Amino acid sequence: MIATESLNNGTVVQTAADVLQIGDHAFRSRLLVGTSGYPSPQVMLEALDAAGAELVTVAVRRVNLHDQGEESMLGLLQAGGYTLLPNTAGCFTAKEAVLVAQLARELLDTNLVKLEVIGDDETLLPDSEQLLKAAKTLIDDDFVVCAYSNDDPIVCRKLADLGCAAVMPLASPIGSGMGLVNPYNLALIRELLPETTLLVDAGIGTASDAMRAMELGYDGILLNTAISGAQHPVAMATAMRHAVDGGRLSFQAGRIPRRFYAQASSPLEGRIAS
Repeated sequence: MIATESLNNGTVVQTAADVLQIGDHAFRSRLLVGTSGYPSPQVMLEALDAAGAELVTVAVRRVNLHDQGEESMLGLLQAGGYTLLPNTAGCFTAKEAVLVAQLARELLDTNLVKLEVIGDDETLLPDSEQLLKAAKTLIDDDFVVCAYSNDDPIVCRKLADLGCAAVMPLASPIGSGMGLVNPYNLALIRELLPETTLLVDAGIGTASDAMRAMELGYDGILLNTAISGAQHPVAMATAMRHAVDGGRLSFQAGRIPRRFYAQASSPLEGRIAS
């Protein structure tokens, strides 16, 4: 069932009945946003607000988790009421990623983690072997794992079978802005894992990329550079918000089938005879 409501300004949004579920956590917004690379903390906060984000990622190895004062980045995010999703960006082994996740849980008092285990510095593509190993360890340790993965249907199925709360195949390499380079694989993953929370993570460049991913039936989008690196981050955040909402509604509405030939939209009965 499509659950929507119209605001006074005409904007159509999902109601509480249509939520993004990640473990025991439920969010109305399906757009998850990163917090790095903004021109200033103020622009970051304005962009997060414009995006309608509720769940935001922070790179554990790139922020001082001990500094949670009012003017620190963590302090600003906590004051804004955002749920923090610590990530293990920059980790190259399962052991390293597990250690970083445990540190984040201790200091931020959350069992949520975005799990990244990278294969190399150049491509920033996931190391599937180490990723699966780290995911199993963290799930056994009661973490709610959101796993960043290649767009490999088999790896994504293995992550889901392990018990990941969300599986997050990439659209294209991190920060590339290349959009959906393999929509076939993304569609196949969605078909193979109909009950799994799936988020497209990395490579989104513009609003049409986000909408296209949502129209494939994905549950949400996680992005950072597409907003923080835009010429006008707040405007791009607004565009991304509308794209995600529009793509979700489009998927729920059910598109017409593609046809090789034309089909008249007007009835043929009652035509004036020639």
